[in-house]
Parts: sequence; structure tokens; C-alpha cells
Amino acid sequence: MKNRYCVIMAGGVGSRFWPISRSSMPKQFLDITGSGKTFLRETFDRFAKILPVENIFVVTGRIYEDIVAGQLPEMPSENIFLEPFGRNTAPCIAYSLYKLLAKDPDSTMVVAPSDHWIKEEDIFVRNILEAFDHAEKHDSLVTLGIKPTRPETNYGYIQVSAASQSKFRGGAMPVKTFTEKPDLEMAQVFMNSGEFYWNSGIFVWSLASIRGELEKYMPELASQFDGWKDVMWTDAEEDFVEKAYGDSPKISIDYAVMEKTDKAWLIPADFSWSDLGTWESLYRCLGNKDENGNLVLAKDSLVSGVTDSILLSKEKGKLIAVRGLENFIVVNTDDVLLICPKVEADIKQVITDLSMSDFNKYK
Repeated sequence: MKNRYCVIMAGGVGSRFWPISRSSMPKQFLDITGSGKTFLRETFDRFAKILPVENIFVVTGRIYEDIVAGQLPEMPSENIFLEPFGRNTAPCIAYSLYKLLAKDPDSTMVVAPSDHWIKEEDIFVRNILEAFDHAEKHDSLVTLGIKPTRPETNYGYIQVSAASQSKFRGGAMPVKTFTEKPDLEMAQVFMNSGEFYWNSGIFVWSLASIRGELEKYMPELASQFDGWKDVMWTDAEEDFVEKAYGDSPKISIDYAVMEKTDKAWLIPADFSWSDLGTWESLYRCLGNKDENGNLVLAKDSLVSGVTDSILLSKEKGKLIAVRGLENFIVVNTDDVLLICPKVEADIKQVITDLSMSDFNKYK
């Protein structure tokens, strides 16, 4: 356990969950599902079943430091890694990598997003431990893959061969290809083939393995952290990281490394999973719908002639009354009322319009 670490990535803004998720309080710090815990808290608690608290780290924006500290009071303050601004997952992972190399160079780490919805946590623990075991025994980059249940266009896909699935029988399998968010027709082909898994965005690797592949395939990023040995865990770190991020490309770890490496392996995950990136994904995951297929997340509601919709209100002591809607989203907050078809393109357009208007205070 001492040589195993967890890095939770909690720097996103969660714009597609607007107006609940805002730049000042993104979705990872909210309890959107009604579980009683924020996404970050749930993620932390899952990994606390596997690792000691002092071996769990959170990477987040500097502006969210107090929020993280407040939601995870048991975690040491030095375990919060602060990004000056967002640069996607590759710079986030590079920063975490060099921090941990300065602390414990012979260790292994799991990297995970902070906003996933996961059930069957006992199976999750088992799969993570399997990934740790594989990463410690092989020079490999291990990811958890989710068997697709529909032709989803919002997820990346990972391909393994049919022969590999037969040979390894549910254990770690060598990866053939990574493909980012296909169109619907291609997603259907992927699903029908039986060779593709959804990319969960959860990775396990030794520090030596990911360092070698990062410096091989993304030297322009790795070079921004030259000199890390002298500054990590010192007072000079903040200025060093700000410069490194300022000159780093904005790129995901999938594009930067995973699509290029020949050391990628996949472990099929057996737990229920969603990255909950959209209102539609929330609707699909939560089972507490009424007899008309409505997901009602409001204390007091009066609903009539409404089907297959999401109705959410965060205002206490306020009745939400809705009539005559089909496949809509109604979200009521203290300062915003959103009424929109439950179609991702329409929601994206609302967010785009918001960015192009004089309503920045509502972002």
C-alpha cells in the first residue's frame, strides 16, 4: 500500500450541467444525484477503501482549493495539487507524475476523474486492485474499459482483439486502438463488433512506465517540467508550475500518449459506470423516475401531462409546477430558470449563447 497512490482530477468546469454547475462551483463539488455526497466526496470515499488517506491526492484549480479542503477535511493540505488554469488531462497528469516522482519514484498510481457515477463499489475495488497488480508486474499503461450497452457518441472507445478476449478471459488484454467520440454510425459498428469498450478515463501505471511514454510521445509537454527535481514540494513550485502550464499544450492524455503507445492494456470493468457528462446521462443513470418517466429532483412539485423529462429545483420552500411537456429539462436555481428540450445540441446552444452575451455573471 505504501507504494500505491491515487490522483483524483477535479479541475473541470462541468459546463454541460449548467445552470447547476457554474465556474465558481463546478459539478464535481455538487450533489447532483441526490445521494447526499458530492461527486468528489464519493470518488474520494471509493479510493479510501483501497488506499490510506495520505496516499490520495486531488488536482484542482487554485480557485477551488478551499472547496476541496472543506469537502475533504481529513486529507492533508499538501495533498491538494493546484493548477494555475486548466490544460486538459495530459498536463494535469504530468504535474502529478513529477510531484510523485519527487516523493516516491518507485511507486504506482491510479488516475481517475472526480465526477464519475459508479455502482457495485466492491467490484470497483477488485478491478482497481487487479490493475495495480498488473501495472506493478509489467511495463504497461493499464486502463479500465466498460462494455458498451448502447452506441454512445459522447465516449471514447478502446479496441481489443477477439483473440485477446478469448486468450485472457477477462484479465488484462493488450489494446489495439483508441478512438475518440465516434459518430452514431461508427459507434454502432464498434458495439456490434464486440471488440470495443468505452474508455472510462481511469488509468493505472507505474511512475516509471508513464514517465517513459510521456517523454517519448509528448516531449513538448514533458520538457516544460524540466528541473522538477529541484522545485517540487518547495516554495518555488507554484511559480514553476505556472510557467510550465503557460507553455504546455492543451491536450488529453488519450491524444498525448494512449493513442500512440504500444504498452496500453485494458481490464474489463464489471461495475455500472457513467461519466455523467450531460443531463441526458444523469437521466439515464438514475432510477427514481415517476410512472411517466420523469426524473423529479424537487422537494415540492406539481406535475401533469409531463413525460420523459428532468425537473429539478434547488430552491427550498418553492413549488415547481410543470404541465404539458415531453422530453424537456426544467432546472430552477436561485438566479436561473432553464427550460429546454432534453437534447444535448439544444443545451450546448444555450451555453454557447450564454458565452456570447452579456450574461457572464451566470456562467
